[in-house]
Amino acid sequence: SAVVGMIGRVVQQKGFDLVTQCLEQLLQRNVQLAVLGTGEEQYQQALLKAQAAHPGKVGLAFAFDDGLAHLIEAGADLFLMPSQFEPCGLVQIYALAYGAVPVVRKVGGLTDTVTDTTPETLEHSTATGFVFGDYQAEALLACLDRALDVFFRQPGVWMDIQRNGMNQDWTWQHSAIKYLDVYERALRLRLTSQPASF
Repeated sequence: SAVVGMIGRVVQQKGFDLVTQCLEQLLQRNVQLAVLGTGEEQYQQALLKAQAAHPGKVGLAFAFDDGLAHLIEAGADLFLMPSQFEPCGLVQIYALAYGAVPVVRKVGGLTDTVTDTTPETLEHSTATGFVFGDYQAEALLACLDRALDVFFRQPGVWMDIQRNGMNQDWTWQHSAIKYLDVYERALRLRLTSQPASF
């Protein structure tokens, strides 16, 4: 089965309302779900109920544990982030680095960091995950099914997607070079545009 990881606040903003709406359907797939985070009681209770109904398919830790978070990211096959809104998001970047393929909603920083798998992005080696748009449980399930289809039926393509994600460079070292270039160009412009002094 495919291990699906979710880490973050167990709240609506992170898409837990969508997840709990389709949790029974999701768990009918050949998946195991690992969830780490704290948050709203209603979502925690729905997850606990699903865990009781599906022994061995749902792992829950209602806590903040950075070490466990990294273990889940490293051990997951897919990483689920169906956020309602997401200004930036770091967890999907960790997931990419570990080779856990993100399944995300097309919003905020998730849009900036995860490239949907399409024939074109596969051809150009830019596919890094699976993206859906509508904030609906049906859209989430359809996207997850698309990812699972590749995971189970096209292992070579899956490895390509993992490799693309792991090759991303989101470090400050890469960004710092770009910032230095901007500053140096600004400095050159300033120096060349100053009036001559006598």
